[in-house]
Formats: sequence, C-alpha cells, structure tokens
Amino acid sequence: MKNNNILETLIIKYKPLFVGTKKSNLNFYNTNPDLDFLLDSKHKKIFVTDTTIFNLELLKPFFGKFSKIADKKTGGTDYSVYSYDKHGLVVIPQGEAFKTMDSVLSIVKTGLDFNLTRKDNFTAIGGGVLTDITAFAASIYKRGACCEFVPTTLLAMVDAAIGGKTGCDFDDYKNVVGAFFPAKALYIYPVLIQSLPEKEFISGFAEAIKTALLFDKKCYEYMKANKDKILKRDPETLYKIITFCAKAKAKIVEKDLSEKNIRMLLNLGHTFGHALESRAGLGVLTHGECVAWGISRSVKASLLLGLCSEEYYNDVINTLKSFGYETSAVHPAFSDSKEILKTMHNDKKNSSSNVRVILQKGICKNVITETTEDIILDALK
Repeated sequence: MKNNNILETLIIKYKPLFVGTKKSNLNFYNTNPDLDFLLDSKHKKIFVTDTTIFNLELLKPFFGKFSKIADKKTGGTDYSVYSYDKHGLVVIPQGEAFKTMDSVLSIVKTGLDFNLTRKDNFTAIGGGVLTDITAFAASIYKRGACCEFVPTTLLAMVDAAIGGKTGCDFDDYKNVVGAFFPAKALYIYPVLIQSLPEKEFISGFAEAIKTALLFDKKCYEYMKANKDKILKRDPETLYKIITFCAKAKAKIVEKDLSEKNIRMLLNLGHTFGHALESRAGLGVLTHGECVAWGISRSVKASLLLGLCSEEYYNDVINTLKSFGYETSAVHPAFSDSKEILKTMHNDKKNSSSNVRVILQKGICKNVITETTEDIILDALK
C-alpha cells in the first residue's frame, strides 16, 4: 500500500559495487609449483592452507620457509599461524566441517595481527573450501581487501576458484553465508591433481562433466571417449579439460558475475546436490558426488516434464555411472525425499514457493525454470 504521508523522497544512485578486483588473471603452468614468486611482493600476504596441503610433498619447499608462531583457536576452529619475512600463513584443519564462520574469522584475525591493509592480499592455497573461505574473509576484511588463489584440486581448478562466489556453511546449510568477490589472480598447476586422493579427484570431475553438458558437446564426447585416460589422470587429457572448463566459466561470469541470469546455468545439479549434501551431513559426501547425483535428478525431472528425450536421459545417466557416480533416485546416504525437498526450498536461488532448477532439453540446450513439488518428488522416486 502506498504511503501518502511522505514529505519528500531522496534517491541515491550507486556505481557498481567494488568486488575486490576489476579483472581476474588465470595463469596456467606445466611445471611443478614454484610459489616463491608470491613472496616477492611489496604487499603483505596472508597465505591460507589446510593441514593436508601443508604437508604435500610438492609444496614443502614453499611452506618450509615459514616458521611457526603459535597455535590458536577461534570458536570451534583450531589453527596454526606461521610467518616468513612480512608474510603470514594460516593452517586450518582439512575438510567441509571447517568451512565455517569461525574459520573465516581466524583468517580475519590473522590479517589484523599482521597489520594487513586493504591493498594487501589473502592467498588461498588449496581446494574449494579454502578458496571460498579465504575470499569471503578478504571481502569482509576492512570492507574489502584483495585475494588470489593457488587451486590444488580438480574441483577448484575447473569451478570453485573461478568466478567470485565465496562463503561458508551455516546451520547445516551449504554456502548460505557469503558474497561475490573474485580473486585478482589464479595460479593453476595441473600437476597438483596427481597427488589427489581418488575420491577428491572424482569429486572434481563431476563439475567438469557439468560444464561440458551445459556448453560443449565436443568436450562431452571427448570425455566419454577418453574415460580411461581421465581415470588414469593422463596429464595432457586433463589439461585440455581444465582449460576448457576454465574458459567456459570465465565467459559466463564475465557476463553475469552476480548470478542474475545466465550464470544460473552453472547450478545444473546443484539444487538437488546441495540439498543432499546438507541432509546427509556436511562432509559425509563430497561436493562432486552430490553434484553428479543432482545432475542425474535434474535430467530425470527434464524427462518427466517432456523437455528431454529418454535417449538423452539414458546417455547422461550411463556417462555418470561410467565414472563411478551414484545415480539412483534414492541416494544411499539419505533416503527421505521430503526432507530433500524441504532443503531445496531453502536454497538461496529461490524467489517463490516453487523450486528453481536448471533442466535440459538436450546437450547444451539449457532451461532455467521453477518446478513444482510434485515433479521434484517424482524425480526422487
């Protein structure tokens, strides 16, 4: 209802919000990671990693330069702080269980302890959890510092580290707290993939399949034809896939950083997947396992709505299965479809009582739509 008692209205017009950087530079390397150049900076840096990456053989020459200062605790996160010259290093425990506001604040606290300014840098060395929380810490540190990434997982290289989505989990909900805040630079060393545990490697490849389904039939067919090379982690094959995915995502986020339209396509499989990830218990399943299952449910919903053919549905399901992903309607990790639906309703992308999902008419034929509860529940049967 209009209020007719207004005396005067003043309108403030804003320029586009500063998001940490005007551009992101993605640098690809075909060598072992030599990160010493990151230390040769006029700006201070707070490096952020986890206990697993800290002990990675390929990165010991870099981390070995730092000396331990103290063990600390912020809320539920225990972490260690190191220093080298003017730079700091935060080492937090590994895993989704530590993608929390406490971990974010431990990074902020270390920035304060090292007297970082807005012009200084927070640098994540790790997978998607670390890039997400480090960039979020940078976004809220003194209302916006800078960040950069050295992604160490396939998932981070093809998806999580690119495009500025940051955040942490809260109250059992995935990435419900966060901001859009892209890194100014990414330093990508595909050789790091060779050291990943098998489960983490397969997790990351789900995002690569998603990107191919959305944007490039040739890449999708290339993945199917080169399954054995992919599973054996053939460097040349993986490099082609990593660079394809990075370029595809870069084109999308350049057009739509804050997910107002076309960037929503990148959520294929994620509305179903995030719900499963939350309900199963954050950290029980990998993000990629959940996304792959979510893709299977999205193409099922597409089939139920008559958007895609049964041939396309079967092709996607068989491809997912061939890489070892779970595609059954009821996932073994969590079987209550009504709870899955309830969690999907809480997804941050929804704007009505229906559930917003990304569906497909076929390869690269994508549909952003809102779907009724009945279709969601039928896709979970």
